[in-house]
Amino acid sequence: MKGIVLAGGSGSRLYPMTAAVTKQLLPIYDKPMIYYPIATLMLAGVRDILLITTPKDMERYVDLLGDGARWGLNIQYAAQREPNGIAQAYVIGRDFVGNAPSALILGDNLFFGNGLSERLTHAAGIRRGAHIFACRVEDPERYGVIELDPSGQPLAIVEKPRAPKSNWAVTGLYFYDRRAPELVRELKPSARGELEISDLNALYLRAGELSVERLGRGFAWLDTGTPDSLIAAGQFVCTLETRQGMKIACLEEIALAQGFIDSDAFARLAAAAPPNFYGRYLKAFLADLEVAGRPPPLRAVVA
Repeated sequence: MKGIVLAGGSGSRLYPMTAAVTKQLLPIYDKPMIYYPIATLMLAGVRDILLITTPKDMERYVDLLGDGARWGLNIQYAAQREPNGIAQAYVIGRDFVGNAPSALILGDNLFFGNGLSERLTHAAGIRRGAHIFACRVEDPERYGVIELDPSGQPLAIVEKPRAPKSNWAVTGLYFYDRRAPELVRELKPSARGELEISDLNALYLRAGELSVERLGRGFAWLDTGTPDSLIAAGQFVCTLETRQGMKIACLEEIALAQGFIDSDAFARLAAAAPPNFYGRYLKAFLADLEVAGRPPPLRAVVA
């Protein structure tokens, strides 16, 4: 499965913080925002990732992430010259995706919850149709909203409805079969001139091939695109990490737990890390690993 992280846009809602740095490189507590969507793809077992960003920001991502090899990943880059909609990711990433199934995640989305990795692995294993996640929100008019029948089956998807018929918002994480790039070619720009991801989901819905998984109590989905939500996400991560003594979206830790790298590679990463709180965490994890002789189960180290 291929993964796409869409990290373009101007970040205008976060201006002036984004006047000199792209939104997805701003910190969420102790890590750059972009770490969180990459971690989500890794938890789904995705190793081939295309990061789509603006031409002027691409070099900064390369400086931060490189080719991803240190985490056992293959990270490539592509430019989105104009922000013409989320579904445009499949126009830009058409050759990268090829004939493979794919997962698309927005670069400012954070997911957390016990058992999340199992849900992501299940979604990544679907080979026909599309699979999306929905989360209950208080302000559905800000999102793409999915209307469900009494059995939980999707009936309709409406982008930013004036009178929402549901409080279930579609999150910024989408799993598609190999047909997604071809189906995007059928889409027409919306009234705001964008290729809407809701329209792609609607194509699968009309074909009876869209499944929706609701993230209920015990799961968190944070869209970090406003100053308030940015602060809330940082406080959320800070509280969990300081209370539990475990990190969220630690790419080194996930790479080891997923078998993307071995313990020797992890040891090299820990040794190269600076002696700050993040480096000390890696070194402490390595010490525990040496005592145990093997990495702990995935669910024990990352949500």
